[in-house]
Amino acid sequence: MSTIIRPRITEKAGVMSEKLNVYTFEVEKNSTKHSVAQEIKTLYKVTPIKVNIVNLPERKVIVRGKRGVQSAVKKALVYLKKGDKINIA
Repeated sequence: MSTIIRPRITEKAGVMSEKLNVYTFEVEKNSTKHSVAQEIKTLYKVTPIKVNIVNLPERKVIVRGKRGVQSAVKKALVYLKKGDKINIA
């Protein structure tokens, strides 16, 4: 079973990948730093320096006058060394 769901492509994630060499991925709820690092090694053939995990809780939102809920998400910030890159596009 894969722990990485998809790359998280946002404006902030794009800036972080260009300037800081940090890539953001949405991951499964039960994934750990170690499992994410292993998955990055196998999928992208690069070795992460560090992995941070962030849990974003669900939020109440209003879109076009209608109330709704933005789903909770768990994301992983993957730090790579200077020369390594991940091609997400």
